Amino acid sequence: MQSSITRVRIFAIVILFVGILAGLFAALGIVPALGRIPGLASFAKPYRLGLDLAGGTHLLYRADFTNFAGTSKSGAMDGLRDVIERRVNLFGVTEPVVQVEQAGGEYRLIVELAGVRDIREAIRLIGETPFLEFKAPRDEADTERILEAAKQQSNSIPFEDPYFVSTDLNGRYLKRADLQFDPTTNAPIIGIEFNDEGDKLFEALTEKYIGRPIGIYLDGAPLSAPVVREKIFGGRAQITGQFSILEARELVRRLNSGALPVPITLVNQQTVEASLGAESLARSLSAAVIGFLAVACFMAFWYRLPGLIAVVALSIYVGIILTLFKIIPVTLTAAGIAGFVLSVGMAVDANILIFERMKEELRRGKTLPSAIVEGFGRAWTSIRDSNVSSLITAAILYWLGTSVVRGFALTLGIGVLVSMLSAISISRTFLRAVLVPRMERWRWLFLSGFTR
Repeated sequence: MQSSITRVRIFAIVILFVGILAGLFAALGIVPALGRIPGLASFAKPYRLGLDLAGGTHLLYRADFTNFAGTSKSGAMDGLRDVIERRVNLFGVTEPVVQVEQAGGEYRLIVELAGVRDIREAIRLIGETPFLEFKAPRDEADTERILEAAKQQSNSIPFEDPYFVSTDLNGRYLKRADLQFDPTTNAPIIGIEFNDEGDKLFEALTEKYIGRPIGIYLDGAPLSAPVVREKIFGGRAQITGQFSILEARELVRRLNSGALPVPITLVNQQTVEASLGAESLARSLSAAVIGFLAVACFMAFWYRLPGLIAVVALSIYVGIILTLFKIIPVTLTAAGIAGFVLSVGMAVDANILIFERMKEELRRGKTLPSAIVEGFGRAWTSIRDSNVSSLITAAILYWLGTSVVRGFALTLGIGVLVSMLSAISISRTFLRAVLVPRMERWRWLFLSGFTR
């Protein structure tokens, strides 16, 4: 029995240590004094703030399918979204929000660029046609020269492509790309077709580099490097390789999006000022802190020793949640912070259910260890059912909601999952750890309110 209590207390110390580390990591970047402690500053990781908190640019585009010759509008929109994501990433935006929205028969593209102030530059960047190009292989001497020059650079990154050089053939001449299958092996391959002008350029390129690879690049990133087997006529070619069906389909979509078959028109633009974001963030944080302190005071006053333990468990819960928000990372918006605050309240609800059950068992004359076991056991089904229903709601909101609603659903879902750990495992471990043989004479510490 004594060895079991010792193990529980060691486990409680480990949990407390992990909670302190999580709290320090979560507070780095928020509490300036922590950043001045030697060794801690290197572990600092900022929170990712959404458009409403950090400020930035909100753009709304409408897709024009008037002259669309394809069969799948949703597939074209997915390809268009990929192109825009790559372009705003090149713009230096951290995790931009780019999503497709369908309203009736109209397809729209929503772009949110947190931290971007130059709205005209953002519009110019997004509105440009993605650049698809076909590159010729370099001579071995050029490749060695470029790689050698790169080694002498401090960052060891080549300042130009060491393997391929640009040609006149680019996405301007690509008519379309489609998914095909090898008739012998049934392996997926990509078929491409150029227009008349592109046909001549492609023919000359394949004639010159038989037996060597041709690099296919989209927005400067390599997509494929198929080897030329023979001179190709007619403006049609096949890209073969070790593709899965999903990879081949993705490559086809990117090739088609490189030609931008679906033009987009900017229909709305909005700039969120930094002052508005800072004010929203300050108010949200103040509300979260005040709410936590109010709940902590109530729990300590009304539920006595278990209430104090619940406050400790709740503090560890907050540290773990904020650490997860940094590591995943989660883009925090005002709605997301609201979901987090709501999950804190739900974590307290679970502790209240447990403590009320414990009080009932103590009134029936059971010992403290038995009352703790029964209290947690009897409250578990209620906690499980309420949390599962909340998780289902959060999943539906995330699946069907817009970006703001998704932020709320994501933080709420993560919070509910971790709150079950906090209420069931952490609180129970700490309660068992504080039990001593003479604790029975202090049973009143485990009651609630004005009960003795």
